[in-house]
Amino acid sequence: MPRFIVTGSYTGSAMKAMIESPSDREAAARALIEAAGGTLESFHLTTGDSDFAIMVTIDDATALLAGLLVTGASGAVSNLKTQRAFTAAEFTAMQQKAGQIANAYKAPGG
Repeated sequence: MPRFIVTGSYTGSAMKAMIESPSDREAAARALIEAAGGTLESFHLTTGDSDFAIMVTIDDATALLAGLLVTGASGAVSNLKTQRAFTAAEFTAMQQKAGQIANAYKAPGG
């Protein structure tokens, strides 16, 4: 099943609301991902450019993106970024496939 890493930042209004009424943001993320048909593999609060990073497995990337639209539209998060993640085994298979099709490509001027 495809994996995705999603990062984002909380808005100032979301941070204010979390201070006034602390809540389990992992549970909120899990509910949204499950409603979209996926599984929340991990949830981490982070430092740097993003405030959180989640690992999601889901067959339908469009459903994941629909869920992220809901999150973004709430005004609670910003700077959402989604990256497809691959396991080492998947990357090994890609390398093998590349070796099988390499002769089909001709570089410009080649």
